[in-house]
Amino acid sequence: MKLALVTGGTQRLGAAIAARLAASGYALALHYRSEGELDRELSAAIRREGVAAREFSADFGEEGAPAQLIDRVRGEFGHAPTLLVNSASMFGSDDFETTGLAALTEHFRVNAAAPILLAQSFASALGGTAGAVVNILDQRLVQPHGDNFAYTVAKFALAGATEMLSRILAPGIRVNAVAPGLTLPTGDYDGAQLEKVRKAMPLDRLPSPEEIADAAAYLADASSVTGQTIYVDGGARHRYFPRDFDRL
Repeated sequence: MKLALVTGGTQRLGAAIAARLAASGYALALHYRSEGELDRELSAAIRREGVAAREFSADFGEEGAPAQLIDRVRGEFGHAPTLLVNSASMFGSDDFETTGLAALTEHFRVNAAAPILLAQSFASALGGTAGAVVNILDQRLVQPHGDNFAYTVAKFALAGATEMLSRILAPGIRVNAVAPGLTLPTGDYDGAQLEKVRKAMPLDRLPSPEEIADAAAYLADASSVTGQTIYVDGGARHRYFPRDFDRL
């Protein structure tokens, strides 16, 4: 059975990825930190595709949480996941002048250490059988600005880990990444701001969650691809933005 563990998989971008994987026949282990209602479209996809799905709570700020999550998924489904999608993320609003040890440590734990440790336990659980890891990065890594400092530094670490692990875990496990642009705006954006950001994109559009999910699904099954990052960003990486999109 194809089984995908999707961190942050019950809501927002993680849920869109999980729904797309359900359409590809994956059973789903859906991680969340804070309990909430399962995304409606994901719930509908699970029913429509008839795949097995279970939800798992874990706080990646806690010692041992990544390894324990893999063990719990194995216990529930009877075997290890064959796909790991590291979608869970922390996003703070600090900059170089205001960041501190607490912000840097917390962001690194969630955005870099947890995906790495999950991959470690994932590889161990597979025991030499084939699998794949897809990490969710950010297009801003190509031309970084100074906003969201701790978040960005941690994503740089995850990008480096993606490259390193693609070498370390070959040939059995492929490791790739998707780097989205602005996809699911938070409540900080109003209609006028979104329109301004859209017009600033070289492709005159923002990516949809479904496009991000399609890229992740491709990498999940692309047996000759490893160590690659697919940018799904409307071309944003080709332009330098001096501030985060919500501050333009």
